[in-house]
Amino acid sequence: MHLLPLLALLLAACTSVEDRDAPYLVVLGTAQDGGFPQIGCEQAPCRAAHADPCLARLVASALVVDPRSGKRYLFDATPHLPQQLELARGHAGPDPEAPGRPPLFDGIFLTHAHMGHYTGLMHLGRESYATENTPLYATEKMGAFLTGHGPWSLLFHAGHLEHVPLVPGEPVRLAQDLTVTAFLVPHRPEFSDTVGFLIEGPERAALFLPDIDKWERWDERIEDWIARADVALLDGTFFDEDELPGRDMDGIPHPFIVESLARFADLPAEERDKVRFFHLNHSNPLLVPGTPARERVHAAGMHVANDGEVHDL
Repeated sequence: MHLLPLLALLLAACTSVEDRDAPYLVVLGTAQDGGFPQIGCEQAPCRAAHADPCLARLVASALVVDPRSGKRYLFDATPHLPQQLELARGHAGPDPEAPGRPPLFDGIFLTHAHMGHYTGLMHLGRESYATENTPLYATEKMGAFLTGHGPWSLLFHAGHLEHVPLVPGEPVRLAQDLTVTAFLVPHRPEFSDTVGFLIEGPERAALFLPDIDKWERWDERIEDWIARADVALLDGTFFDEDELPGRDMDGIPHPFIVESLARFADLPAEERDKVRFFHLNHSNPLLVPGTPARERVHAAGMHVANDGEVHDL
């Protein structure tokens, strides 16, 4: 069996949630758009992950599940969607005996038009699952990109997806006590704008923010958004500026984790404890257990997110 399908099956066996009667979030992936190990990578961590499925990671994504209604919602459709569907097995979903091609998700929320965040939609078209009328929540610009360009436009013309416009700042109500609010962030706008999501449940809230350029380029304070959440999944793409020798890091801006550690250092311990870095590039030393980089994050009172972890809402 290929490495990533095996990883998904192993994680699914460990993360099925039983007897849960309130909404929750499942982390379906924690790697940057190319996944880990990444194509063509010959570095030692990548080779180790090729050899050991337990070290591999799927591309950053999440699933929000409401067991009261049996509904579930996908956050970002990644190239690893087939494996992540296996990871989502047991977390609500369509009745396997249902006729036709029932939606695999009751809605899909997209952050932006970069490779790792929307290209999994290809698995929902006629060449693969051929889902029926799945609501796709995306901003006006993101929706125009998808509906106005092939092959993505075929998904809408054929009735597989239905664009539901997202208005940043306006909550989308999934249940009386479960909402999703998009907020705009600065990030390379080649094809669309970029949003993060605040997911608010009956008792707890989660922040989903896989991509942003730099904290200081945002006209809002990330600390204020962390304060509104109980768990904050934050952009941890690169650990520091020395991570990609020979690359101009200004062309791929993200908050370096060392910058985030310094910025959050004066937050109260309970606020720092909310932070879980994800969207990790294949070069990021946080991918390797026991590294000094990992120890530095833990010593700072923060965390590295893992594929398959579950958070109550």
